[in-house]
Amino acid sequence: MEIGVTSFVETKPDIETGIVISHAQRIREVVEEIVLADRVGLDVFGIGEHHREDYAASSPAVVLSAAAPLTKRIRLTSAVTVLSSADPVRVFQDFATLDGISDGRAEIIAGRGSFIESFPLFGYDLHDYEELFNENIELLLKLRESEKVTWRGGHRLLGTSAANPYG
Repeated sequence: MEIGVTSFVETKPDIETGIVISHAQRIREVVEEIVLADRVGLDVFGIGEHHREDYAASSPAVVLSAAAPLTKRIRLTSAVTVLSSADPVRVFQDFATLDGISDGRAEIIAGRGSFIESFPLFGYDLHDYEELFNENIELLLKLRESEKVTWRGGHRLLGTSAANPYG
């Protein structure tokens, strides 16, 4: 059995003061939480991706990368990467970078997300929700299989390229 923690890195008002801490402060706090989780022996820590004012982690791989050199064994994962509106090549490369920094402890949990705010933010049509997810998960899996991928999809073309510069 494994035990872990996930966080959406919320920035809600303090119950006593009503003050909302800054995104920068909340991100620093969650890095400290990851370090503590590693120290007490938890197996995994996940950061959820959100693109809203009340959540501070729009890029889980970046936040997890800040914690990676400060931890020793805890696995670092997204707790979800919103793949319907994410570039799967960028997701793969970001997590390959995290994997290198963490000495092989990075994981991606790809999903559809519980909010739709990322669609207009990144210029996607919500009507393409299913098609985007299916195409992006297929491409992400191909990138995991091979450094060189030739891809033709309904929403992107990708020539032969080295997708994982870290091997």
